[in-house]
Amino acid sequence: MGIDIHKFAEVSSKAELDDGVKIGPFSIIGEGVTIGRNTTIGSHVIIEGTASIGEKNVIYPFVSLGLPPQDTNYKGEETKLIIENENIIREFVTVNRATTKQNRVTKIGSRNYIMAYAHIAHDCTLGDSIIMSNAATLGGHIEIGDHAIIGGLVAIHQFVRIGPYAFIGGKSAIVKDIPPFMMASGDRAKLYGLNLTGLKREGFSEEKIEMLKKAYKIIWRSHNLLNEALEKVKRELPAFEELDTLLEFLISSKRGVLK
Repeated sequence: MGIDIHKFAEVSSKAELDDGVKIGPFSIIGEGVTIGRNTTIGSHVIIEGTASIGEKNVIYPFVSLGLPPQDTNYKGEETKLIIENENIIREFVTVNRATTKQNRVTKIGSRNYIMAYAHIAHDCTLGDSIIMSNAATLGGHIEIGDHAIIGGLVAIHQFVRIGPYAFIGGKSAIVKDIPPFMMASGDRAKLYGLNLTGLKREGFSEEKIEMLKKAYKIIWRSHNLLNEALEKVKRELPAFEELDTLLEFLISSKRGVLK
């Protein structure tokens, strides 16, 4: 199959490209970059720093990956960007490599769809099968769980966590953690119950959805203190994996969760 590098692309001799990689015109690939099998890089893309791009990714024109973090304390230290497999990254997306303030890695998992003009800042960690809509913006050190959907023009404050299967409506401002399986929206967003449409699309059973509904009502509608509500959920609902995920997320929250 071989490697296909356009004659107007600039690829460092120290970059590592696997079989089937395609590089479009006027793209620049730096010396610390590795690109996995069958990944396609469009035109005018720049990838630099210590950046690992996995297999079967499709990266559209004018994307910027692995450039230094937008952090005034960063002084050029060795940090990384890791992007795994089968992601689609659309036009003008920017993903910065990490700072030295956490584990020195910005990481994106597999099968994510990152739409045009989205920004993923330093030290963020994204799971798998996430959708980030146009111009969604992440501050530093954000964690996003698998199958979450981030609406267009959403801004998320640094250090916030977004749980798996959560949904954020467009033009929302997120300053606290959004629990798994929940739907949030609004300027200084609020919770609006379960992400029912998303859970049904992902094949959640009616029984599990009903149990998560009951947990939501106990935790956010019963006017109990959080610790009291969590204990009530444990007493009144049977244990199952998704409920454990929700409770653990709430217990471990450092910024607090949306109300």
